[in-house]
Amino acid sequence: MRIFFLTTALIAPAIAFAAGGGSTTPPKPTETTTNCSGAKVWDSKTRSCVDSRESSLSDQDRYDAVRELAYAGAYDRAEEVLATFEMSESSGALTYAGFIARKRGDLVSAFVYYARALDVDPDNILARSYMGQGYVAQGDLAAARDQLQEIRARGGRETWAEFALETAIRTGRGYSY
Repeated sequence: MRIFFLTTALIAPAIAFAAGGGSTTPPKPTETTTNCSGAKVWDSKTRSCVDSRESSLSDQDRYDAVRELAYAGAYDRAEEVLATFEMSESSGALTYAGFIARKRGDLVSAFVYYARALDVDPDNILARSYMGQGYVAQGDLAAARDQLQEIRARGGRETWAEFALETAIRTGRGYSY
């Protein structure tokens, strides 16, 4: 038990790189979820809701919107924003598409998206963590452990991706985000 708490204390600062955002805490609601609708996201420059295809939005702005919308359970809206990415070239967008499919209970589609994300970027430890959590949901702990080993082998030790998958394997439940 003491080792668990020591490990957690040592990992906590590294966990700050969660799920495409700056922390493991849920994203704070912004105007994207409180004021905007459909594929519109909040643009802090214009201080208005804009179409997610708006050229003034950076990829990071759109990824942040997808993360916020996905966490809020607004999967349809998150998918509309994801549609603005060139999916075949974006490991991150494919990862989020897999995340949304997994959260909806469509593990078959989720695994397809995660595999495509890993084809684009085999070092995408977030996709590996989410894929592993999908394996946990299926009861395939051996496949989940394989993904955990891949995360570690690809430089993902002491990251949120490792922590989340390790927790899922230990508890039998995926991380909420």
